[in-house]
Amino acid sequence: MVERKGRVVLFCFVFLLFIECTFEQRVVSSVAEKFALLQLRSSLGLRAKEWPIKGNPCVNWVGIVCKNGRVVGINISGFKRTRVGSQTPKFSVDALQNLTPLESFNASNFALPDSIPEWFGVRLVSLRVLDLSSCAIIGPIPPSLGNLTSLVTLNLSNNGLTGQVPITLRQLSRLSTLDLSRNKLVGVIPNAFGLFPNLTVLDMSSNFLSGAIPPEIGSLVLLKSVNLSDNSLSSLIPTQLGNLSNLVNLDLSSNSLSGVVPELGGLRNLQRMAVEKNRLSGSLPVALWSMPGLQFLDASANNFTGILPNVSSIVNATSAVFNLSHNMFYGNLPSLNRSFSFLDLSGNYFQGKLPDYARRNVSINSNCLQNVTSQRSRSECASFYSERGLPFDNFGEPNATEPLPAPKSNKKSHRNVIILAAVLGGVGLLVLVLTCMLLLVFCTRKRGATNQRATEVGPGPASASPPPPVPGVSLNFSSLGDAFTYQQILQATGEFSDANLMKHGHSGDLFRGSLEGGTLIVVKRVNVQSARNEAYLSELDFFSKVSHSRLVPFMGHCLENENEKFVVYKYMPNRDLSSSLFRKNNSDDDSLQSLDWITRLKIAIGAAEGLSYLHHECNPPLVHRDVQASSILLDDKFEVRLGSLNEACAHEGESHQNRISRLLRLPQTSEQGASGTPSATCAYDVYCFGKVLLELVTGKLGFSASNDASMKEWLDGTLKYISIYDKELVTNIVDPSLIIDEDLLEEVWAMAIVARSCLNPKPSRRPLMRYILKALENPLKVVREEHTSSARLRATSSRSSWNAALFGSWRSSSDVAAVPAAASAHKLEGTSSLKQSGTTGSQGSGPNGDKSHSSSTRRQSKEIFPEPLEEQDVERPHEG
Repeated sequence: MVERKGRVVLFCFVFLLFIECTFEQRVVSSVAEKFALLQLRSSLGLRAKEWPIKGNPCVNWVGIVCKNGRVVGINISGFKRTRVGSQTPKFSVDALQNLTPLESFNASNFALPDSIPEWFGVRLVSLRVLDLSSCAIIGPIPPSLGNLTSLVTLNLSNNGLTGQVPITLRQLSRLSTLDLSRNKLVGVIPNAFGLFPNLTVLDMSSNFLSGAIPPEIGSLVLLKSVNLSDNSLSSLIPTQLGNLSNLVNLDLSSNSLSGVVPELGGLRNLQRMAVEKNRLSGSLPVALWSMPGLQFLDASANNFTGILPNVSSIVNATSAVFNLSHNMFYGNLPSLNRSFSFLDLSGNYFQGKLPDYARRNVSINSNCLQNVTSQRSRSECASFYSERGLPFDNFGEPNATEPLPAPKSNKKSHRNVIILAAVLGGVGLLVLVLTCMLLLVFCTRKRGATNQRATEVGPGPASASPPPPVPGVSLNFSSLGDAFTYQQILQATGEFSDANLMKHGHSGDLFRGSLEGGTLIVVKRVNVQSARNEAYLSELDFFSKVSHSRLVPFMGHCLENENEKFVVYKYMPNRDLSSSLFRKNNSDDDSLQSLDWITRLKIAIGAAEGLSYLHHECNPPLVHRDVQASSILLDDKFEVRLGSLNEACAHEGESHQNRISRLLRLPQTSEQGASGTPSATCAYDVYCFGKVLLELVTGKLGFSASNDASMKEWLDGTLKYISIYDKELVTNIVDPSLIIDEDLLEEVWAMAIVARSCLNPKPSRRPLMRYILKALENPLKVVREEHTSSARLRATSSRSSWNAALFGSWRSSSDVAAVPAAASAHKLEGTSSLKQSGTTGSQGSGPNGDKSHSSSTRRQSKEIFPEPLEEQDVERPHEG
């Protein structure tokens, strides 16, 4: 009995000891660390919802990880500040210096608008993960980060980091992921980056890096992803990259790389390769065609040439997307038995007959093929083949024989011909002069009223129906997504229950649904009898020809029913911009949560990328015709997918007038077709996109979807606060829910300037979408003078800069007079608000102040936008 009692007492003692040890491990044992957490909570303005002041940090604080009573992990990713804390957000994390055991710090998507302190690399030597992506950080990367030798992940992407990549980072020998993308870094990629033996992900895309790609990268045998796109890298592609046997993704696009692509047969696991928009030449390596795992290859917009190889031996290859457009490939199209989801061979010089496989999922426009529409001219093809000493099949027709010499004519008949030509020429010239004078008088009388209407009233929504598919041409539904059964559609949508109804669209009702595997979808139900007859076929035809990451993912269709048709898309978790710009907060105060500025700028860039693709990369150019906040869909990471594509159609006619029409300034605009309805032009998309940008800046809900008189009145009252001379004016219209500092205010100002240029009443004066995209990607360059040179952004013409296309109409119109007197006073005094706000530009003083400012503005613009050769170049949205 005594022995049993002794065992019970011993068990209770051990149990209590275990509980005490466990409790001690889940409580911050260091007083200094607990005080540091409270300081961090206060300096960052974190809410009690995530970090309750009376709670146990190791148990009740979100994102805190403790080990043996010490804080080893902090994750504040996506946290919201208190109202007081959000008024003056800063990089106030000094309290981290007392958390020396810290192994992980993740503050991604949490605004820290300042530079990284130097002590980060001195006091936090235990860090293994440092994620400061999308934090609005500015300034250089501290060299002291090289002291964090335990780092495995370093993510500083999507910030405003400047300067060069510090060479001290070579000391991070344990690094597995290095992401410095989407910043403003300059200089070269250090050769010492070859000293990362454990590196698996290297992303330095979307910076201003120059020089060559270090061959030492080829020694990093564990690399799985390399992304160096959208820089100014030059020279050759190192042959050493062929040694990366584990590489899955290689993106070198949008640089200035030259020479030939080396043999890359060692890339056995390569799935995605992008080298588009470079200066590469020669032929593509044959090994690329025989890689069964290669699912995506984009080599477009280069100088590649040669004959494509036959790859008939690859029969069971994975379906792939290859884009070889806009190069100089020639010869007959090869035999290709590998499976392609899409193959783009447009913009080359292929000749001969069209193989059977090229009649489906293949784009072959602008070649020299026989019996195919939309090909190059006979003279252009003949000239290409003749310059290279190659035989040309002349579109399958016999080559024309040399013309026989004309018989000699006597001097008398020759003289009669000259006299007759002179008489007829004189009469013709007289008729032409009289015609021009009559047109000039007629147009002068009507131009005043027409221009006044065009200035006061913006374009209305595109109401014209998209053209139906060409009669006799049937769609290949077998390659157009999945063919769902009506029973599958009913089951996915709960038999179209009201609970799953998302909205009534103008082309059909949209329902949320879920497939058997859990995939979320959106089903559009089209009533063929009530909707435009068979308009859904135009949308299916669109998806059969166009594929891009910025378009809503198309999943399939259901065409079983006679009266109802169904189109299926992938579901976008964040719905669309109109419903995400402001959404109800999860808290109990029923307040609205507003998208932060970084996300808004990201959305604007994504939408511009999609429209730029439609306008400049599709042949013929495509017009969206329904650009508004509700057609800009957002996935779970707020990446843009353009929707409402049922109105999309080819660009109508010429987007610019001939020289005589421009001389006489004929009143017809590109917004109005012959029928009086808005025509399908890229300039119309630009106008509507300008309204979306203004909605992002001002937070004015519904503006981009409305054209009523009250909205036009609001627009007139808003544009007067957007001035290229005064940044502070824009604060009168900025969304009050935005928390922005000085640098972010300049980005807002830049977006507002771009929006106003898009809203120019004259379609011919609106910028091209590719220039708008470049401006949004570099917003500070719109309003700041940059001294760094960039070969891909530098202007190539000595004529008027693109700045004249963007702002010229402001200076020559009455809109300039609408700028409040404060801006004019600044300008006359020679002290611009730009200078006062700390920018590097100077407008000068005294009588030459205005001239100095104009010169400075031109220099700013040349660093961003290519200069058009002539004014009509600004008026050609269909040219890529």
